[in-house]
Amino acid sequence: MSSLGKQTRLKRIFSHPSGRILSVAIDHLVNYSGGMPDGLKYLERSIDKIVEGNPNAITMLKGTAMRYMPKYAGKVPYIIQQIGGRPDDKYFFPTCSVEEVIALGADAIAVAVILKNKTESVHLKHLSDVITESERYGLPVIAHIYPVGAEGEGGIISNLAEDVAYAARIGIELGVDVVKIPYTGDINSFKDIVSLSPVPIVAAGGPKCNNLEESVKMIEDIVQTGGAGATVGRNVWGYPDIPMVIGKLKKAMFD
Repeated sequence: MSSLGKQTRLKRIFSHPSGRILSVAIDHLVNYSGGMPDGLKYLERSIDKIVEGNPNAITMLKGTAMRYMPKYAGKVPYIIQQIGGRPDDKYFFPTCSVEEVIALGADAIAVAVILKNKTESVHLKHLSDVITESERYGLPVIAHIYPVGAEGEGGIISNLAEDVAYAARIGIELGVDVVKIPYTGDINSFKDIVSLSPVPIVAAGGPKCNNLEESVKMIEDIVQTGGAGATVGRNVWGYPDIPMVIGKLKKAMFD
C-alpha cells in the first residue's frame, strides 16, 4: 500500500510526458543571506503568481502551506521542506514531522542536507530517519543535498563535480526517491553524475543568474544532461513578472 501511495504522489510531481519537472522553491527562511527580496517579502502575492505560471510543483515551508495553499488545494502539487538551517552550519533543525506533511496533503517531503562539514553525520542520520518513517506512509523523500567548502568554510555551496557526485551518491545509497543537487555548470560532468543514478536527479537553480537569458540557458543545458529537471527559486521570484519567467523556463525545459 505504501508503494502505491509513493508512486501516486511522484506521478503528480513528475506529470509531464517528458518525465522532467520545472518546479519552484519558495522555502527560504526569513534570514535570507541577501536581505529580504520582494519575492520573499510578499509571500501570498508571490505564490499567487507562481501558481499562475503553472509549474510542476512548489516547495515551501509548513506555515506557508497552512496559510496560503488552501485556495489552491488539489490544483498544484507541493512539497514541504522539513529543514531549517544555513549552509554555514550555524544551525539545523526540523520544522515539521512526517505526519504533519502527510496531514497537509503534500506530495513529498524535502530534507535539506549539508555535506563536507563538521556535522555531516548529524544531517545524514536525520535524513536516514526521515526516509525510514516516510516509507511507512508512502511519502516520497526529496533530498536537497548541498556540499560546502572544507569544513563548511564560509558556508559556500560547492559545485565542483567531485563534490556534487558525492552528494548524489549519498542520497542514492541512503534510499531517497529524488535527489536535488547543485548544477556543476558543465554539461558533461553533470551528465556523468545523472547517468550513474537509478533515481531522478534534479538540479538546484543555483545562485541568481545575471539575467533571464542566462537562466534559460542553464535550463537548456540541464536538459542536455538527461537530468530530471530543475527546481528554481530566486531566478523565478527574483523577477517582477513571475508567470512570464516560469513560462520561458518551462519552454526551455520541455520544448
